Amino acid sequence: MPQSVPTFTELLDGAERTAVHLEMRDAYGVAGEAADFARWRSTGERDMDPGSPYWAPWVELVRRTVARGVTVRRARIVSEPVSDYIRFEHAGTPVNLGAGEHVRWLARRHASDLALPGNDFWLFDGRLVRWNHFTGDGESGGGETSDAPAAVALCAAAFEAVWARAVPHADYEVG
Repeated sequence: MPQSVPTFTELLDGAERTAVHLEMRDAYGVAGEAADFARWRSTGERDMDPGSPYWAPWVELVRRTVARGVTVRRARIVSEPVSDYIRFEHAGTPVNLGAGEHVRWLARRHASDLALPGNDFWLFDGRLVRWNHFTGDGESGGGETSDAPAAVALCAAAFEAVWARAVPHADYEVG
């Protein structure tokens, strides 16, 4: 029987202290952002309106989470030179920052000696992992949660190791 995975809204609304997110792919093919990515690739223009239909649900969720005193951090491990998709993410990151997230970037070559899990994840309050599975083409392959102590410990250590080495968004240039 497939596991019922809470939504991000449920998980962030339930967070009490921290929510950390580690992204390790150089490209994602998530359907909900395909039009924005295509527009950016053809025009160089990125939707930067936190109230737009693209951003508003996420911005509102993060703002109310941060307003409750929860720290939200996102770290991205990227290959260099970066992919077009990473340039697209970098261009939109000021909206994440404006919502209250803290974002850092780590060149993949600086992560070679770190023990990292096999999938992107969110870790909530250092107790619950939400794995993000993706297909080979970068489409969402569904999620899974775990509170197994070994998984939680691996994710917590991996995130903190990446965060310690990573460059704050304001200082990271995609070239």
